[in-house]
Amino acid sequence: MNDNIPTSGFSRRRFLELGFGAAAASALAACGGGKSAEDVAGGTSSGEKFTGSYEGPKVTLSYWTGFTGGDGPFMKQMVADFMKENPKISIKENVIEWAQYYQRLPAAVTAGKGPEVGAMHLDQLATNAVRKVIVPVDDLGESIGLSEDDFTPEVWQAGFFQDKRYGIPLDVHSLGMYYNSDQFEKAGIAEAPSDGDSLMAALDKLKSSGNDQPFWMPNRWPAHLMFLSLLWQNGGEPYDSENAKATFDSDQGVAALTWMVDVVEKGYSPKNVAQDSQYIAFKNSKVSVTWDGIWQINDLKAAEFPFALSPIPQIGSTNAVWANSHNFYITSQAVQDENKLQASKAFIDWMSKKSADWAGAGMIPARKSVRESAQVAETTQAPIAAEIAQMKFLPPVPGLGDVQAQTLEIAVADAVLGKTPPAQALQDAAAKASQLMEANKAKFGA
Repeated sequence: MNDNIPTSGFSRRRFLELGFGAAAASALAACGGGKSAEDVAGGTSSGEKFTGSYEGPKVTLSYWTGFTGGDGPFMKQMVADFMKENPKISIKENVIEWAQYYQRLPAAVTAGKGPEVGAMHLDQLATNAVRKVIVPVDDLGESIGLSEDDFTPEVWQAGFFQDKRYGIPLDVHSLGMYYNSDQFEKAGIAEAPSDGDSLMAALDKLKSSGNDQPFWMPNRWPAHLMFLSLLWQNGGEPYDSENAKATFDSDQGVAALTWMVDVVEKGYSPKNVAQDSQYIAFKNSKVSVTWDGIWQINDLKAAEFPFALSPIPQIGSTNAVWANSHNFYITSQAVQDENKLQASKAFIDWMSKKSADWAGAGMIPARKSVRESAQVAETTQAPIAAEIAQMKFLPPVPGLGDVQAQTLEIAVADAVLGKTPPAQALQDAAAKASQLMEANKAKFGA
């Protein structure tokens, strides 16, 4: 993939699910003062009890994020606002493309040159936790009064790994269905399609009104996220209850991938849609409908493009959609300095409470109390936010991103391209994925 494509926030979020490469650092050892290596290895991060504010001397925190797209200015402003209200804490923000971010983080923290606090994707927490890059934050969640009642169960529970919490949720972001509102009006489509039948009816109307191929089916990103959404909609699960083997080759998985292939075979999409092409075509009014992440909202607004956003249609027997979440974390580097540890907690507490401002970046605040505010209700992503209970997250399995990149993503691509029948592609990929997951147990010791 070309990470330099300037057309959207897409390229950096290609790495939502990527785990660390083989060259990434292994388990971290504590260094310097503060907590002992045994404490950090054991997952202790509490330090002194957080009182709700920082009372120590002036301190500078290194804060890492991957918000390099349209969301970046919103985070920068929030950081500036935090420092105005908390003059004792200076935040040095380091913004890195997500791909490089996850590669650099382990070694940087090991060397004491990484962040004290940062934001990462939910599906990266387990890998970083098992490598001791980040430490549990159960005490922080308790001290600032966070509980499952202010989140959906899926979002809240997804932050746990081995019975400890490693992330404080900032937002939720999922796939949505973007459609060209001008072309829908021209075709006489009054409402956004909400199920398989209405989607196909809409596509037929769009074809009749002059758009011969209105819904391009990508073979790569975000194709596997579309597949996961359809798998869940059909009642399937990508992995077994023990997270020990892949199960995405089930009948439900075959049905999901077959539906994607049918979109191509029925002529709604070209046969070989290169990565990013479907989104670029949508922005150029060559495609009427596309499924993509809600992180594209600000990019489309900046282009002054006539679009609307709705949840992806329910193709299967139940309503479900793939989602991820940005979570705040604290590193094992931070626990070496009690003042930096407490300042990190104060920073996360403030950012969580102010997450309605983050909605301007196109994200959905994770906290129910914030999400239901008038400020969020007026955003473009409000229809997606209303469906948060239907959002599904990948399980907390160390190294799962690498596994999927080598198996599931390839299977989806091969089927969509017509190289391999869906059932065979998924069967081969699931067998390999299960082998890799077994190997990862020894690799990560989890």
